[in-house]
Amino acid sequence: MKSKLDRAILDSMSTNPNNWKGIFYYNPNDPRLLVRKLNPSMGWTFNYASPYSYITLGCIILITIASFIFL
Repeated sequence: MKSKLDRAILDSMSTNPNNWKGIFYYNPNDPRLLVRKLNPSMGWTFNYASPYSYITLGCIILITIASFIFL
């Protein structure tokens, strides 16, 4: 029961238009790294209030650059 309630709270956070800055999701109260976009058929996005999103993006960029250099 608690997980359904938690999921409903988190889903209500991601559908709140005040947490979206254009196409970017920014909510420091949301612990998730990845959230569904407002239009679920468009996929997922990062929660840019989380410092882990910047670390993840940095790693993706470094791996991409390294693959072009070394391959």
